[in-house]
Amino acid sequence: MTASTNIDAAANAVTEDIARDVKGVLASKDLESLPQIKALRQRIDSKIAIARELAAEKSRLAAQKAKEAASTANAYAHDEPWQIAGAALAVGVLVGLLLGRR
Repeated sequence: MTASTNIDAAANAVTEDIARDVKGVLASKDLESLPQIKALRQRIDSKIAIARELAAEKSRLAAQKAKEAASTANAYAHDEPWQIAGAALAVGVLVGLLLGRR
C-alpha cells in the first residue's frame, strides 16, 4: 500500500466514524418528533451515499491509472531491454560502491 492509499483509507475511516456518530445523535428518541430532524437525517443519508459513490469512483480511477502505468512500464521494458539492464547495472554498481565504503 502506498502512502496515498493509507491516507485515503484513514480519511474514509474518519468520515465513516463521523457519519456513525451523527446518525447516533440524530437517532435519539427525543428528537423523532421534530420534522427538521427527519429532514436533516434524509439530507445526511443522501450526502453519505454520494460520498461513498465518489470514494468508489476514486478507487476505480486509481486502479485504472495503476494498470495503465504498469502496462506502460511493461511495454517500455520489452521495447528497450538493454536500457533497463544498463540502468539496473548502474544502480547495482552504485549500491555496491556505497556498501563497500563501510
